[in-house]
Amino acid sequence: MDRRAFLSSLAALAATSSAALAESRTFNFNNNAGRSRSGGSLFSRSRYQGKQIISYKTREKPGTIIISTRKRRLYFVLADNKAIEYGVGVGRRGFTWSGKARIARKAEWPAWHPPKEMIEREKKKYGRTLPARMEGGPNNPLGARALYLFEGGRDTLYRIHGTNAPASIGTAQSSGCIRMLNKEVIDLHNRVKIGAKVIVS
Repeated sequence: MDRRAFLSSLAALAATSSAALAESRTFNFNNNAGRSRSGGSLFSRSRYQGKQIISYKTREKPGTIIISTRKRRLYFVLADNKAIEYGVGVGRRGFTWSGKARIARKAEWPAWHPPKEMIEREKKKYGRTLPARMEGGPNNPLGARALYLFEGGRDTLYRIHGTNAPASIGTAQSSGCIRMLNKEVIDLHNRVKIGAKVIVS
């Protein structure tokens, strides 16, 4: 996807879904295993054994992050045709996206600032009042770490982040952000460099 198409898709998504920061609710996904790719779990928590180093051929440089939303996997490219494969949660229907970005910021136990549109949507749809700001910590939807994705110097409003709902790994339930187990996003956070390329497909 070229830059113009990517920015256009972001603008359209922002207009309809108030951008895609981490969702505000902590869902119970324990009964989602085995559901279809349209929204439920692609693999059960019992089958996900954690990150692993795999053979992975790509022309991208080591340090690049490649995300397959269909497979619900994130690959951190290593040298010698290898990559670290992590399980992830991805955006639910209507909140999916694809494109290229760069890591512009990394944060430990980040604070969360739900956008105005999300606050209004949550109030109207669920009767829940979100805080204007939530400090970082175990109950924060962004989890232990967050990697902020920018394109052309512009914040895409998407994040790769930890989650306080680990059973959501392997599901399509987020508002577009890429979720990881807290211990695995810490591992990725320690490896990735500012400016690293991110490819989402």
